[in-house]
Amino acid sequence: MSQQVDTVVIGGGLLGCATAWMLAREGGDVLLAERDQINQHASGQNAGSLHFQLEYRMMEHGLEAAKKAAEAMPLHLEAAELWEGIAAASGEDIQVTQTGGLMLAETAEQARTLEQKVAIEQGWGLDVRMLDQRQVQQVAPYLSEEVFAAAFCPIEGKADTRTAGPALARAAMREGAMVATRTEVVNMRRDGNRWRLTLCSDDGYRDVTADAVIIAAGVWTTAIGDLIGVDLPTIPLALQMTVSLKVPKFIDHLVQHAGERLSLKQALDGNVLIGGGWAARLPRTASGAPDFSKRPKLLQSSLAGNAAVAGRVVPQVAEIPALRSWGGLTTVTPDQLPLVGPVPNAPGVFVATGGSAFTLGPSFAQVLTDLVAGRVPTTDLSSFDPIRYMKGAV
Repeated sequence: MSQQVDTVVIGGGLLGCATAWMLAREGGDVLLAERDQINQHASGQNAGSLHFQLEYRMMEHGLEAAKKAAEAMPLHLEAAELWEGIAAASGEDIQVTQTGGLMLAETAEQARTLEQKVAIEQGWGLDVRMLDQRQVQQVAPYLSEEVFAAAFCPIEGKADTRTAGPALARAAMREGAMVATRTEVVNMRRDGNRWRLTLCSDDGYRDVTADAVIIAAGVWTTAIGDLIGVDLPTIPLALQMTVSLKVPKFIDHLVQHAGERLSLKQALDGNVLIGGGWAARLPRTASGAPDFSKRPKLLQSSLAGNAAVAGRVVPQVAEIPALRSWGGLTTVTPDQLPLVGPVPNAPGVFVATGGSAFTLGPSFAQVLTDLVAGRVPTTDLSSFDPIRYMKGAV
């Protein structure tokens, strides 16, 4: 006899844990199924940036692409509010600091790009403003005097990726959610008005039926879609980061760059985290398919390039020894926009992935909770609806 629940959440990263917590908090009978361990993959391997400004990757393809990416700004604004209150709401000691973020320009051309970006963001209601060279030094004296200008957003910051996901998993369990690790979803099919999922764990196979299914599976999103014959296209990216030895606090902000790949911040314990989208090598199987069971391999060219940019704009960073570097996986969609909403031709199945999934994790979770509860989300999801791929829009 199969187990019966209201909702199965597939994926135990920050998003899956946050969604399970929010659903259980509203009285839902929730099972979270994670194929490995909670927080083992992207949510625990990224640098924890809370970047509510448009990132470099959203601007590098021109103004129109930036305007399109800005359609996700309501999700950014909601995420900023949710991150601010998530520790109190969950009853967990989740380390979140929102002391502001700077996106730097080292040339007049980059400054013009920033001005265009800021105008777009302000139009959506984001609190962000331009700083000239003198103001940059007043706000962030640790930056190089060669920094020409910057866009400053006071609500940006960072969260501790090592603890946020597990903390929300604990909060979900306190609300009555069940968490099953080392448990992979290997089959899904419609059974009357419910979904029947076959789960595989060390104890063997078992079936679970549910009214709703949440796909919060990151790089495995496309494979889960394949189980029910639905195209949920995602692109896995292997990226790498570096952390320094602990040093006294000197960086107060999240630092990004308008013309280079850079994300830099100092953790509460003093380590400096350096990333920003520099590629690692994605492992592949003999057939050429991505192999998500293996860690990405570091590329010396990326390590050197990332360090050079970081040391140029924050000179003191160049003097701090690196502690370790590592690679992690993330997921984007073909059009770079989030994939959020009901899954086409699969009533009761919902998905969220793509974009800045760690930053937007809480707002994605709120949207998914609203959809499962039959409420209309406060954010217009039309630009992110998975049905756009079925229509041949991309």
